[in-house]
Amino acid sequence: MFKKEGMLSKIIGIALVVVIIVLVIVFKNRDTFNPNVEKIYGAIGGGKEDLLGDEEINKIFADKYEFELVQDTWSNGKTVKEELVRKDGSAYDLVFFSDQRYYDYYKTPAQIGEAQRQTVLAGEPTLNTPIVIYSWKEVVDVLIKEKIVTLNDGVYYITDMPKLINYILEGKKWKDIGLESIYGSINIGSVDPVTSSPGATYYGLLLSIMAGGEVNDESVKAALPKLKEFYIKSGYMNNTPADLFSMFLKTGMGAKPMIVDYEKSVIDFANSNPDGWNQVKDKVVILYPTPTIWNSHCIAAFTENGKKLIDGFKDSKVAQVAWSKHGFRVGVTGGNYDVSKINVKGIPSEIKSVTPGLKMDYYNEVINYLKEK
Repeated sequence: MFKKEGMLSKIIGIALVVVIIVLVIVFKNRDTFNPNVEKIYGAIGGGKEDLLGDEEINKIFADKYEFELVQDTWSNGKTVKEELVRKDGSAYDLVFFSDQRYYDYYKTPAQIGEAQRQTVLAGEPTLNTPIVIYSWKEVVDVLIKEKIVTLNDGVYYITDMPKLINYILEGKKWKDIGLESIYGSINIGSVDPVTSSPGATYYGLLLSIMAGGEVNDESVKAALPKLKEFYIKSGYMNNTPADLFSMFLKTGMGAKPMIVDYEKSVIDFANSNPDGWNQVKDKVVILYPTPTIWNSHCIAAFTENGKKLIDGFKDSKVAQVAWSKHGFRVGVTGGNYDVSKINVKGIPSEIKSVTPGLKMDYYNEVINYLKEK
C-alpha cells in the first residue's frame, strides 16, 4: 500500500512539474500569443526574404493585425504564365510582386498562352528602393575630376550619366582617366537584363537616358542599337544582385570598380554583417544616378485577408524597421526618410530625380532585341 501511495505521489509530482512548465511558457509568451491570428497565403517574389522573415515585423503583424503570412516563392514571370494557385490547388490571398511592371501587367486581361488572372481587390507599390551604383573612393575621386560625379550635402550623384555611358561605349580605359591600377575598359557590372528582373530595370533606366527622357516608339527604336552595344561591351554578368554585391565587396576595386544594384542592399548588409561593413565602410561609395529609377515591390490582394498585408505595411513601426534595418522605403512618410536611423553614410533622405519605369511592352521589346544574335 505504501508503495502504491509513493508511486502515486511521484506521478502527481511529475504532473505538477509539467503543469508549472506549461504555465511558465504561456506566461512568458502572454504578450505574443493571440488566438485570433489567422494565416494568410501569399505568392511572394524575391528580393525581400530577410524583411518578410524579420521577427519584429512579424510580431507586429500578429499582435496588431492578427495575421501570419505563409509564403510560397514565385518568379514574376511565372505569376502571369501559370495558374496562380497553391500546391494543394487552393487559392492565394495575395501575390507580392518584386517588380511593378508585372503588377501593372497582371491587372490587364490575359494574353494567349497566359493563365487567367484573379481579381485584384486592392493593391499598391509597397516596398521601394532606387537603383544606385556602388563604387570605391579612389574611383569616385577620379569621376569627380571628370565632372561625371558631384558631391552634394554628403551624397554622391552621377550628374552626367550620358558622359559615363559614352565612356563605356567608346571603350575608354580606366587608365585613360588616371586610374593606372585598374586594368581594362571602364565598365559597370550588372546582372543580365535578359534573365533578371533587376537587370531589366537597370536597362530600362539606360534606355530612358539614351532616349533623352522621352520614351516612345520612335525614341525606343532609335536607342535600341546603342543599348545593344552597351550590353555587348558589358561582358560577363552575374545571375543575381546578391551574388554581384557579394563579389563587389569580396574582390574589391580591381575586380569590380563599379556595379549597379539597389540602395537597400548596403543597408541590409550593414545591419546583418556589421563587422564586414566596418571593414569597407570608409572605402565604398554609393552613387545616385540622375535620374535613377525605382524598383517597387507591389502587393495585389485577392481577398479581404490579403488586404491585411497592405494595412500591415502602412504601420509606422513596420515602416521604420523596413527602412532602418532592411533599406526599403515603404512610402508612408511623404518620400522623406530619417537617414540618421541607418548605419550607412551618403544616403539622401529623399530621392528627387527619377525616371518612370517602362511599360511591359517596351521591356519585352528591349529584352527580345538584346537576345537577338
